[in-house]
Amino acid sequence: MLAAASARTRPYALVESAGVTAPLLVLGTTSFSLEIADVAAATGDFEVAGFVENLDRKRCAEPLAGLPVYWIDDTSALAGTHLAVCGIGTTRRSIFVEQAAERGLAFATVVHPRAWISPTATLGEGSIVGAGAVVGAHTEIGRHVHLNRGALVGHHTTIGDFCSIQSGANIAGSCRVGQATFVAMGAVVVDHLAIGAHSLIAAGAVVVADVPDNVQVAGVPARIVKEGIEGR
Repeated sequence: MLAAASARTRPYALVESAGVTAPLLVLGTTSFSLEIADVAAATGDFEVAGFVENLDRKRCAEPLAGLPVYWIDDTSALAGTHLAVCGIGTTRRSIFVEQAAERGLAFATVVHPRAWISPTATLGEGSIVGAGAVVGAHTEIGRHVHLNRGALVGHHTTIGDFCSIQSGANIAGSCRVGQATFVAMGAVVVDHLAIGAHSLIAAGAVVVADVPDNVQVAGVPARIVKEGIEGR
């Protein structure tokens, strides 16, 4: 049986037998799911064994990238031998993760070999760190967070569970980003700010003041353009 990483400082899931490549299921059947499979394969620590669908069972009829597509209810039989990671870009991937956990799947933490994680930083289970991403010293990355290609997270910063930090986004030091917030491509968050939960920082926005929960901000400097949202 495979074991997921128990220490938050581990950059990827561990297996009980050294040298064993862990079979991995990617939750999702989108083009982004294929990218996550590519990141996982690049680590050399996982063998992508298939994808998982939870919305339309018809998608299980044909393979994806030559690999089987499993219906979510059928993954219980694989829980003892496979790990999982969620390849859904939306911060609402918590629904899919919960479904997989209910069926006994444990989660891998996937770090591309060309990412850099400070040895004093911590990564929660199920998180994914893409190529060129950097995580600074004494920073805490929550569970099932996506740090896409080239994302930068500064020192002493906390990123909440289920956040998405997209390509080229730069979150400075001593910041706090709430659960399930989406920081779009190229956005900048200056240091010592608090960003609320379930919010959206638009692409290219420059955030220079705290952001409350459940809002979308955009522009330079960033201003609230929409309220009452639930992430993305």
